[in-house]
Amino acid sequence: MLLMNEMQDKAKLIRRHIIKMIAEANSGHPGGSLSATDIITVLYFHVLHHDPKNPLWPDRDRFVLSKGHAAPALYAALAESGYFPIEELMTLRKTNSRMQGHCDVMTTPGIETSSGPLGQGLSFGIGCALAARLDGKKYYTYVLLGDGECDEGQVWEAAMAAAHFKLDNLIAIIDRNGIQLDGWTKDIMNSEPLDEKWRAFGWHVIVVDGHDIYKLEIAFDEAKMIKGKPVMIIANTVKGKGVSFMENKAEFHGKPPTKDQAEKALKELE
Repeated sequence: MLLMNEMQDKAKLIRRHIIKMIAEANSGHPGGSLSATDIITVLYFHVLHHDPKNPLWPDRDRFVLSKGHAAPALYAALAESGYFPIEELMTLRKTNSRMQGHCDVMTTPGIETSSGPLGQGLSFGIGCALAARLDGKKYYTYVLLGDGECDEGQVWEAAMAAAHFKLDNLIAIIDRNGIQLDGWTKDIMNSEPLDEKWRAFGWHVIVVDGHDIYKLEIAFDEAKMIKGKPVMIIANTVKGKGVSFMENKAEFHGKPPTKDQAEKALKELE
């Protein structure tokens, strides 16, 4: 478990990995990876019980990346945790690489489920949470969704099911950066008031600054104290966080930086 300043440094390092990986591949999704970085950093270096030397440890906490296009952020956290060599990050999206554009459970250590089609991660997380209950295990399941992903009907079917089964070992997080593939979420499919919707579906809701390491730690600690219902942490974030020319820009949802842009981004992240 890292100290506060160490966690902030780790988040900045993960952002640098993201830029380098995507620039090298000339393909990928920088915006949503950067917005989710602080959330994933706190999870892997403060919250999750996991063992990089034994990725299939039966008692590990499960982390499901439902917004699978943010795979670079997860790969960077896994590498920094020791699941595989950091040098392997630079093989992102290359032939025969274990770093696929979206997570592949069959090839990459530390991945709980394959991703790609949006809207499915919460359902998978419910399965993990139910399995823990049936097996008498104490692990938690964490699921990270995108706010644009919440346009998917399956998300809300899963929301009903999790509350129905009173899954208090399930903690979901929404990376609420306000932008999806081709614009602002409020213009494409307005989901506000998002917090009230999740409460109406029977969840305990926590709203937090998704870039404040300290407040994220408190939110996750609170989430584990809730009994009898699942928890949704709505993390308010900025698309492309940390790189000035990417922040709040829909175009960088799925566009890699040029060589010059990557150099500028890395300089900002020094």
